[in-house]
Amino acid sequence: MEKMEWIAPCHFGLESILKREIQDLGYEIVQVEDGRVTFCGGIDAVSRANIFLRTAERILLKVGSFEAYSFDELFEKTKALHWEDYIPENGRFWVTKASSVKSRLFSPSDIQSIMKKAMVERLKSCYHIQWFKEDGASYPIRVFLMKDVVTIGIDTSGMSLHKRGYRPAAGKAPIAENLAAALIMLTPWKKDRILVDPFCGSGTFPIEAAMMAANIAPGMNRSFTAEGWGNLIDRKYWYEAVDEANDLVDDRIETDIQGYDIDPAVLRTARKNAENAGVSHLIHFQQRAVKDLSHPKKYGFIITNPPYGERMEEKERLPQLYREFGESFRGLDSWSAYMITSYDEAERYFGRKADKNRKIYNGMLRTYFYQFSGPKPPRQKR
Repeated sequence: MEKMEWIAPCHFGLESILKREIQDLGYEIVQVEDGRVTFCGGIDAVSRANIFLRTAERILLKVGSFEAYSFDELFEKTKALHWEDYIPENGRFWVTKASSVKSRLFSPSDIQSIMKKAMVERLKSCYHIQWFKEDGASYPIRVFLMKDVVTIGIDTSGMSLHKRGYRPAAGKAPIAENLAAALIMLTPWKKDRILVDPFCGSGTFPIEAAMMAANIAPGMNRSFTAEGWGNLIDRKYWYEAVDEANDLVDDRIETDIQGYDIDPAVLRTARKNAENAGVSHLIHFQQRAVKDLSHPKKYGFIITNPPYGERMEEKERLPQLYREFGESFRGLDSWSAYMITSYDEAERYFGRKADKNRKIYNGMLRTYFYQFSGPKPPRQKR
């Protein structure tokens, strides 16, 4: 099977988690850069990566990469790429997004317009036509410019991969599903350990944890743009990937995953989302304030996304909220806590300096993932 290069964008700061996921699928890493991982695999990689990767934003089929210091150079080098190998005569194609960092070409709209013209010129000469109907499958193009190096890929995913399909109603201040999954993977939590989210909101952390515990692939119940690319990808690869995902599911496992929130309305949303994801039987949701957080078992995990205080009236309540969170945590014997927040006074009011913290960009918002480590449980005797 011919090898191709694929690009998987992700949240800044979480490239190492995505790299490990891709390697676990059996693909070779080509390059790791800020916010994306390039890997090598056959045509089957498009279906398996889209269905199985929990932390990627999307999967792009890499078309080419080159240096460009002027718009003339961008036009000519884009035109020189073999677009006819990817886009059929009736294909619908456009440059859906252009981003530029530390490059001489920095206007996204100009980059998009010039690249589209170059692609049209190339395909006109290849297909010997002057006008394209563009009534076939979609081939959305994404381009990154970094220090004058242009990297071009065709988006195989369509909607971002964080949209698993289980969360039509996100609730207030949601955390993206792929970010939640990556943060869980940054912890030592395993399915045989207790996990509690005391600010569960729409339930994303508990649901993602339950899907991992039951080995439910995140993309097995949604569709992808590249499913319509009959000229490139045989339908059998999609069927095979879904069959592989179904064979791996084990939702009869026993696990202890809990989600608490003070708001009964968002808990109703969380329960509905868990039901949509097929994991409602694996999660216990309960209305409970963080000051009432307690648990009789030892060596548990808290993984949570507490309020940041984006609005002024919320910000005034944060000191008390984080203080109550810290006091409740100190009452949990031998537990570990992990929280992502942009609140810069989090450690002060939590009452403890984090053992580790990791800077992560949640969109354009800079956040920190604070890690308060508890002791490891004793080894069980065989």
